[in-house]
Amino acid sequence: MLALIIQLLSGAAGGNLAGSLMKGSSLGTLWNSVAGIAGGGLGGQVIGMLAPSLGAAAASGSMDITSILGSVAGGGVGGGIVMAIIGFIKKAMAK
Repeated sequence: MLALIIQLLSGAAGGNLAGSLMKGSSLGTLWNSVAGIAGGGLGGQVIGMLAPSLGAAAASGSMDITSILGSVAGGGVGGGIVMAIIGFIKKAMAK
């Protein structure tokens, strides 16, 4: 449960960071966060599947530094990617 919370918070941060880096595709702080949270959850699940040792450590509740960093990385990157995809779709539809 703690790993999921870390992934969602990291996703929100990643979404806002991606939004601040891509001014033309930003959705605003609220929607950057929402897209980032969704991406953080997805990114965390993907990392759990690709690196089973990280997923197993987080699921067992033993949150060592490796599983925490894996959750932060998966959530942040996933949040940034989902926010960027949604931002590009929004920008393309506005044309």
